Amino acid sequence: MGLSVRIIKKVEGFTLDVEWQIGNELVVLFGDSGSGKSLSLQCIAGLMKPDEGWIRANGDLFFDHTLKVNVPPEKRSFGYVFQDRVLFPHMTVRGNITYGCKGISKPEIRQKVDEMIRLFHLRGLEDRFPSEISGGQKQRVALARALIGRPDALLLDEPFSALDHPIRLEMIRLLEEVRNEFNLPVVLVTHDVLEAYAMADKIIVYSGGRIVRTGSPGEIFHLPAGLDAEALWSGLLP
Repeated sequence: MGLSVRIIKKVEGFTLDVEWQIGNELVVLFGDSGSGKSLSLQCIAGLMKPDEGWIRANGDLFFDHTLKVNVPPEKRSFGYVFQDRVLFPHMTVRGNITYGCKGISKPEIRQKVDEMIRLFHLRGLEDRFPSEISGGQKQRVALARALIGRPDALLLDEPFSALDHPIRLEMIRLLEEVRNEFNLPVVLVTHDVLEAYAMADKIIVYSGGRIVRTGSPGEIFHLPAGLDAEALWSGLLP
């Protein structure tokens, strides 16, 4: 499995011009706000149309400027979690997760939803509405909804930025469980150094719409080998 992108997109005087490929790994798009990270995810998901380039995943072509291919977002096999989670307030936890069932027959839906509820530790919350659960629980629901269709890749646009410190640690652990269970490429957008270091297999650094560096967390941040990322994240190290 893998994801390959070449994106050129001009938006109000800003030009995004990037190319990268990833395999079954968690890759962080890292950089300051406005550097093009979220715009990259929007283009991959089909919410924005690149001016030039291509987007491929697992042998499927979703966009190609030259070939005039532009698959609509609802037909792209990507799970996408936004910063604010965008849960439907009038739907229960079960209803929100069920909404992500694309191309799944009705007899399979309940089984699949029950599986996601178990995997994301949401038992007992199935009939609650978003206003009745915590921020961390909402994030679990959003991840479950994004992954229930077994997408080709998971796109995460600063999903933990609104959560407090202990819940962010919990989400880091949960995302590791997700990777082990689903075995798919994950692209995480963040401008938080500690979050990037704690979670990434590889970091792609954006600046001004370009890629300025790519490498492992240790290579990018010049941190000593063997440094405990979770301890760093928790603020336990000087």
